[in-house]
Amino acid sequence: MIRIACIGITVLDRIYYVETLPTEGGKYVAHRYTEVGGGPAATAAVAAAKLGAQVDFIGRVGDDDTGNRLLSELESLGVNTRYTRRYAGAKSSQSAITVDAHGERIIVNFPSPDLLAEADWLNDIDFSQWDVVLADVRWHEGAKQAFTLARQAGVKTLLDGDVTPQDISELVALSDHAAFSAPGLARLTGISETASALKQSQTLTNGHVYVTQGREGCYWIENGMLQHQAGFAVDVVDTTGAGDVFHGALAFSLASGNELKEAVRFASGVAALKCTRPGGRAGIPDCDQTRSFLSLFV
Repeated sequence: MIRIACIGITVLDRIYYVETLPTEGGKYVAHRYTEVGGGPAATAAVAAAKLGAQVDFIGRVGDDDTGNRLLSELESLGVNTRYTRRYAGAKSSQSAITVDAHGERIIVNFPSPDLLAEADWLNDIDFSQWDVVLADVRWHEGAKQAFTLARQAGVKTLLDGDVTPQDISELVALSDHAAFSAPGLARLTGISETASALKQSQTLTNGHVYVTQGREGCYWIENGMLQHQAGFAVDVVDTTGAGDVFHGALAFSLASGNELKEAVRFASGVAALKCTRPGGRAGIPDCDQTRSFLSLFV
């Protein structure tokens, strides 16, 4: 059994579907609305569990109705929340998401200030029990502590390098695999051109670096050479959570012992299939569905 821990944030996504994304102030009407758990590490955890891994989500929530709902949903989707900390009298985090007819979206996130950033309590967890530890950058202290403990235990680390106000260089240095979003990579390096930015990020770590670019696919560096996996053509309904799902699938594939090329291809296929259904989690495929889909592109 593959064992994965995902450290980071979980939020309640309130998703509004409109024809076109708003470009100015005014009133707009959504033709569809849904609420679902989100957050990079939490959604990655759901993806890894759907693929067949034994998964723990380690994060922070309030003891409000939103927190209860978030943890209940994760448990119902096969993700263990035994290590997640609940803060008394605290509000949980949430996001408002607007999605247009082409699946593109605008996300407004409210990271609850009630959830304390300190992560010393992770020291009480045995990190040697997992094959891969994945972390997002939205809980910086948690990612740093988890990666430090994982590396001490000889466990692979995978960073979801998305945009965040903090400098994530020290997290990249602790990563065996750092997979960036294009905006996250540009913010880290100050370089907009993909190849140059990726090569710059490589100087920060002895591990592997990747960057996802939506329908353009994924680039990574292997043996000093730039590699590319093209995006898979699908009928896109909603791109919400696609990057998070990619990270969860990449963690699963790496834990399975796959080479980088196969791991990226597999994760790309999982993320593409997710985009064919609304919401951040509903479209996540299992292994059989993914392999069947990938067999169409041999």
